[in-house]
Amino acid sequence: MNVFNEKVAIVTGAASGIGQALAEELCRRGAHVVLTDWKEEQVCSVSGGISSACGSAAPVCLDVTDFDAFKKIVDDTVEKYGRLDYLFNNAGIAVGGEVRDVTIEDWRNVLNVNLNGVVHGVAAAYPVMVSQGFGHIINTASIEGLVAFPGTASYVASKHAVVGLSHSLRAEAKELGVKISVVCPGHIKTAIFRDSKMVNLDREKVLDYLARIPGITPAECAKEILKGVEKNKAMIVVTAFAKILHMLQRISPALTARLIFHDYKKLRAARRLN
Repeated sequence: MNVFNEKVAIVTGAASGIGQALAEELCRRGAHVVLTDWKEEQVCSVSGGISSACGSAAPVCLDVTDFDAFKKIVDDTVEKYGRLDYLFNNAGIAVGGEVRDVTIEDWRNVLNVNLNGVVHGVAAAYPVMVSQGFGHIINTASIEGLVAFPGTASYVASKHAVVGLSHSLRAEAKELGVKISVVCPGHIKTAIFRDSKMVNLDREKVLDYLARIPGITPAECAKEILKGVEKNKAMIVVTAFAKILHMLQRISPALTARLIFHDYKKLRAARRLN
């Protein structure tokens, strides 16, 4: 049984990576998908390239840090379709660099998109879902929302916050008919670190390091996410490596920290001064 057929979904960060793959997979399964991203030309191109026998795709330019714009898209979607079944809060950015090197603006940008963007989505969609008595909000965090990695402190902070927000909201929403899930992917082969700002780091060395970590494609990730959504899982950890790391973190946080720092020395070697 295809639970996504004829359902209505909003996906943020849908111009590339996991968001694009989610939008494509949802449309393949017959959903009506509103693709949003701040990259207007790119999200329109992605939307136009999606073919589906049953579903539909509609692109909308959205900066998730603008709550009023987010709320308008939610309201317009409900007005058009009469309902909102899914919200995938997926938009995210990263800044690579040690805390001693990054600026306060780097912190603000990452927290604004990764945390406030999710808060805005929840604040816009959750009351609608409570009112209609159904709906599912899926927030994209990261394995870095479960395990602290050095070198991306602002990203780690934002993703830990998204995990906590999601678990708290799930408890509140349970008796109101609304479902909440948080996604914690490991290494997904997207362009996030190729496109992200790097501060005093050699980008190619960082990318070479990341390439050695076992990962999967965005399309494979999207299928795993939707499998977890179908099961209403509270937390959807994606990739075998991420699951192993999460298990190790629960068994021995101290050992996990030692292993991560030992590995991080290879990345620190890529640090350079301007």
